[in-house]
Amino acid sequence: MSIARFSPFELLLLKSRSQVDTATLLLLAWVLVHRQQVSEGQRRRRLAQVTAQFRHGHELGPVMSIAHNQDLQAIQLAAEVVRKECSNERSLSILYQAITVATDDGELSLNNHYILGFLADLLNVTPATFSTLFHELTGKPLQSAEDPSRDAYWQVHDPEYHARKARDAHAAEQKAKEAEERQRANKEQQQQKQQNKQRQQEEAHREKAKQEQAKQEQNKREQDKQQERRKRQEQTQQQERQRWQQEQKRQEEARRQQRERPSSPPDRNTRALAVLGLTPGANRADIRRAYRRMAQLHHPDRFYSGSEHQIALASTRFQRIKSAYDYLMQNT
Repeated sequence: MSIARFSPFELLLLKSRSQVDTATLLLLAWVLVHRQQVSEGQRRRRLAQVTAQFRHGHELGPVMSIAHNQDLQAIQLAAEVVRKECSNERSLSILYQAITVATDDGELSLNNHYILGFLADLLNVTPATFSTLFHELTGKPLQSAEDPSRDAYWQVHDPEYHARKARDAHAAEQKAKEAEERQRANKEQQQQKQQNKQRQQEEAHREKAKQEQAKQEQNKREQDKQQERRKRQEQTQQQERQRWQQEQKRQEEARRQQRERPSSPPDRNTRALAVLGLTPGANRADIRRAYRRMAQLHHPDRFYSGSEHQIALASTRFQRIKSAYDYLMQNT
């Protein structure tokens, strides 16, 4: 079994040569640590003197440490060990030793008054027996323990009690006023902060609303501009359609009139091209080639052996070819 599961006092009991002596040692140490005006060295020397005949077999330091820590579970366990292992006479002997170390200086401290009563109760010693034993050892009757919660106690033990109490009350009242003033100032500060925050929120809300309104107005202007542009585009498209339709009507009318108008004789340029065997659109090079070809075919010299009539016809044709060529070269 792991020793970590045991308390320090339980470990001392396990290692002790006499558990009763170890338990008694802790009870007496508990009384000694509540002795006023006694140094730690004096406490240890007195404890060693009282328990010189004990057979516990360990140092006093761990026991004093447990007593200083006010480990009530350890103290209750020590009392149970004593009550279980000891007779009534031994219990009375332990209580006797406790009274002795508690009243060495002739005075019983308030703490030890309650501790001795607690030990008597743990050891099953009746209050009457405890009072008798105390009187036999000290020669003084055991008085009832004074109550520190009552003013009478402090009037006896502290003459300045009432004055100090009044000063404490005044200080407490002043402190309460200061706390109230701080609380009021903090409350006002919080209210001011809240008001500032609310104003900032309202200002931010107004600014946001203003921005939203400006944005809406800007969007409306953009929408109006877009609508106006679309309207102008539609008007432009409509005008273009109307012009196109008018142009189509005009062209249709022109074609109709062209169809209805009688065909006019070809102009001189067309006639000249026809003489050279060309069509409209011929260029100057085409005209030269056609002229040379036609001149070779219809030159009068080719008909010198023919009749006068053939020569006359050839001369007329060549003259027409030459005239058409000259006209075209001048006007092309």
